[in-house]
Order: sequence, then C-alpha cells, then structure tokens
Amino acid sequence: MPVSAPKPGYTDPAIIRNFCIIAHIDHGKSTLADRMLQLTGVVDERAARAQYLDRMDIERERGITIKSQAVRMPWTVTDEAATGLDNTGPGTYVLNMIDTPGHVDFTYEVSRSLEACEAAVLLVDAAQGIEAQTLANLYLAMGADLHIIPVLNKIDLPSANPEKYAAELAGLVGCEPEDVLRVSAKTGLGVEELLSHIVNETPPPVGEADKPARALIFDSVYDTYRGVITYVRVVDGKLNHRDRIKMMSTNATHEMLEVGVISPEQVKAGELGVGEVGYLITGVKDVRQSRVGDTVTTQHHGASDPLGGYKHPNPMVYAGLYPIDGDQFGDLREALEKLQLNDAALTYEPETSGALGFGFRIGFLGLLHMEITRDRLEREFDLDLISTAPNVVYEVTMEDGSQIEVTNPSEFPEGKIAEVREPVVKATILSPSDHIGTIMELCQTKRGTLQGMDYLSEDRVEMRYVLPMGEIVFDFFDQLKSRTKGYASLDYERSGEQAADLVKVDILLQGEPVDAFSAIVHKDASYAYGVMMAGKLKELIPRQQFEVPIQAAIGARVIARENIRAIRKDVLAKCYGGDISRKRKLLEKQKEGKKRMKMVGRVEVPQEAFVAALATSGPAGDSPKK
Repeated sequence: MPVSAPKPGYTDPAIIRNFCIIAHIDHGKSTLADRMLQLTGVVDERAARAQYLDRMDIERERGITIKSQAVRMPWTVTDEAATGLDNTGPGTYVLNMIDTPGHVDFTYEVSRSLEACEAAVLLVDAAQGIEAQTLANLYLAMGADLHIIPVLNKIDLPSANPEKYAAELAGLVGCEPEDVLRVSAKTGLGVEELLSHIVNETPPPVGEADKPARALIFDSVYDTYRGVITYVRVVDGKLNHRDRIKMMSTNATHEMLEVGVISPEQVKAGELGVGEVGYLITGVKDVRQSRVGDTVTTQHHGASDPLGGYKHPNPMVYAGLYPIDGDQFGDLREALEKLQLNDAALTYEPETSGALGFGFRIGFLGLLHMEITRDRLEREFDLDLISTAPNVVYEVTMEDGSQIEVTNPSEFPEGKIAEVREPVVKATILSPSDHIGTIMELCQTKRGTLQGMDYLSEDRVEMRYVLPMGEIVFDFFDQLKSRTKGYASLDYERSGEQAADLVKVDILLQGEPVDAFSAIVHKDASYAYGVMMAGKLKELIPRQQFEVPIQAAIGARVIARENIRAIRKDVLAKCYGGDISRKRKLLEKQKEGKKRMKMVGRVEVPQEAFVAALATSGPAGDSPKK
C-alpha cells in the first residue's frame, strides 16, 4: 500500500504516531524495520538492502543495532482496513519509527528513545520465546508509560511455537493470547495488519503548540562534512529554521543551520512542530555538546524547565589500550579523538605501563561497548592494539579516612586499608527450567546472592541475582551460555556498591612487578589467579640464559611460584673418563657465570606473550576464554 510521503513541514499531531520496536538481539527487529520501509514506500526496491537502518559495517556483520535510528513513514489506512479498527478512520498517517539498540550496555540510549515515543512494539521470536533483554526493555517501556503492542515474529519457521509463546507473552503484558499479533518479517506476512494496528493503538502525541519550544535529544551522530546531526522529538512549541537554540544541560547556544525529517534519508523542512521527530544541524563539531537525553529550547523566550530523566552516562568498565608498535601512540590518540566525536559515552586518559609503554585508560559502558570500540579502532584506523584485562571502579577507604577511586590495579594503594567497596549489579537470567541447578552453581562461584525466582511458563524460569560486577565482566556470559547449551539469556543493571574482601595480586618476574598482569580479585580466589597466571607465563616466556622465577604476590607475601629453567650449555661434553673433581670444577665455574648473568640480566617478555596472556586472562577460578 505504498503512498507518497507527506511533505515535511507543519503536521497535525492528530495524524502522527510515534513508536519504537523493542526486542532481544536476533529476534528480527531490523528485518521488520526493513519490511516496514518497503511497504510504506520510503525505500524503493532498487535501494533496499538487508538491515537498511544499520549503517555501520560492524552492525551489519554482527547483526546488532549499536546506534538508534529514526525514520518517518507514511501509511494509508483504507476504508476496508478501517472497518476492523476501533479508533481510526481511513486516511494517511505519519509514522515515526525510532529504532533502538538491543544490548544491555546501551540501556540509557534505549530509555531516551522510549521517552520519545507513545507506543512500543514488543517483538518476540516465535521459536525462542521471551529473553532477558526483552524483559528489561519491556519494563523500561512500561516505566515510560508506553502502550505495548505484543507481536510474535518468525511464525514461518518450522520450529515456531506461536500458541505457547503467545500465551507466555499475554501473561506478561496482561492481554489475551489472541490479541498477540503474528507476523513474519522475512516474508512480509502480517506486516500490513501490524502497521494499521500501530496507527489504531498508538495514542497521538500530546503537547502545547503555543508554549516555549522543548525537544528531547534521543541520539546524535557526527558527520564528517556537516558536523553533529542531532535527532530530536519535539514535545512543546516548535523549532524553526535559523532559530537560535540552547542546550539546557550545558547552556550552550547555537544557530540552527538546517532542520528536517528522516525519511529514511534527510529531508529539509521549515519547522518541526508538536510530536514531530526530526534532526537539527548546528555546525557544532563535538557530539558532547548534543548529549543524549538533553532538552533543546530556543535561546530567546525559551522554556525554563527541562524535560526529566537526563543523566550523564558513566563508564562501568575500564581497560588499558596500548599500540603494539610504540610509534603508533600518536595515531591512537587521533583515532580516539575522532571516535569520541561519534560516541559521547567514551572517556579516555593517557597512561604509562612499564611493560607495555604508552597507551590510554579507556572507560566503557560495558563489555560489548569495549569490544566494538577496539574493533572500530583496529579496522577504521588500521591500528594493532593490546588491551589489558577489563576491570571495574573500586572505592578504597584507608584507615586514616581518606578515600581513593581505583580504575586501574596499579592505582591500588599500599598501606593499611579499612574497606574496599565494589560495584554490584542486579542480574536477570532467563533459562529453560532444566538448567536451574547449573546456573545456581555458576552464580554461587561468582559470589552471587539469589533474590528470587519466577516461572514464566511451566518450562521457562526467571532468576534474579545480585552479583559483583567485577565477576561478570570476564567470561560469566560465556560460561552461562556453555552451561545451558546456549538457551539462557542475561540482562543486568547497576545496583549500588558493597564492601568486599578484595586484594591486589602482583605478578613478579625476577622480583620485579609487571604492572600489565596485576589484577584486583577476591581474597578467596587470589591463589587460583596467581597459580593460573604463573603457569601461563611459564609457557609463554622463552627460556633465558639464567633461571627466571615467576611469582604471584599479595603485598610482600608470595602465594604462587613457577621457575623458567635456564638454557644450559653441556660443559661436560669434552670430559670423557678422568676424575670426578674435574667435572665438578667445570660445573661450579658455569654456576658462577649463571649467577653473575642473573644479577645483570633482564627478562625480555615478547609482545606475543603479552597478547596471549592478556587475551585469555580472567579473574581467579575462570577458565580461559575460547
């Protein structure tokens, strides 16, 4: 039912419908968006491609959405379609779809996108059922008071079980199983009915056109030629081309060079009115001046109260990134500056490691954010990098009452420590009920506390744990997947701090600490970590001309040790027969030489050993990551 797009400009709020799609990774969100773009005619057959709204190569390769996108689509409800609907008459409506990231690391961006909508399509795979991140995003949508439209996708799959999962979904949302829509985004089955249903069920936006302008920023991206492009949803008033605008969190003012809508390419408009979703270009070159969640108003006669819910996203995980070739340090700095233009949540500062040279300590929102950032640095800027093991932020209180924030094991203080506090998270695990025992065992080894357990259906269980964040940033997710044959899903959110018995384990080579291998671990797990790292380094470091001791130590106390035996020349090869004292004399002479060499010799750790040890090291008790 393709129609021509309504001309951008003033649009009556009564015909606007703002909605988003929330789903777990790989439940078909991007495919459904593709089908909607085709059916509404905003993307023609020639330009169409899979995952149309995912613009980055990494998004397309991994099949995940990292940056949210917005698109304006026209949809005409015919007389025939309108007869089955309660609140909607025939006519052409404007649909603004805001695509949201699916991963837990980007929960803040998801929450801001939800605030820009009036309804959410809750998309669930008819072959897999509800997963943890679907549940988390559903609770966010309910918290934002959105109308929920439950939809089962992939009903064309042979393994689909729509009846079972429709009942599960209905129980969660509070509707009847027959009210759950069934679609196949791949074939297009049921998508037209879904679009008409969205028009019928989504309330039109509410706002006051004669009040001072207020618009919510739900995303911003950096364009090489045009500067920062800010995506906004207008709540009150209107924003006109060439207005001077103010960002309410920073009080920065800019002139609007261009305003328009995304359909799905940018289309200029004269103004954006109540309920409209569009973009602003101000010529600003720094994305940190257009923060997600901030409120935009006009500089003159602007609003005095910002829209609620704004907060600055703080890093949850820190890791060091070092160039393998020391000459690339300047290139790495430039690359991080450019990447930060597109990612306001990225924070970094220079640091030096005795073992790895010059690099940066970088703060990330989570492990996926870290993985994507490193991947983009290596791919887009042609860098070879070593990353240290990720760690979280600890608060250390000394006996004299002073407090130290530790983002790096090398910052862990010496001396008398009164208390160490670590961040904890509330984790939700969804799994088939067969795997309850093995999940409980895993969470207990990670110092988790069970908060509650509910059966969503007779064979699916939701478990709620409080876990130390330091325990889940390594290979918790990998172990969870392997123990449950891939069926369990995990979602977590930050939930304050707790006191813990944590110690810093140093790895010493020939009595000298190597800062790159230091780690902050729980006291009970420190011995296992020390034994694992010492054993691994014994295999990775080549033998020297002299014996090298590898030690793991907590303060001055050594808890584990391995020796790398010296390469010895066979000095007895020329001795055949004769007195034993001659052989002993030669061995004593060699022993003296090795002793002198050990005093002046320095252990050279090859880069390959650092890469291998840091790529596989986790906290104590973890098996190496595959």
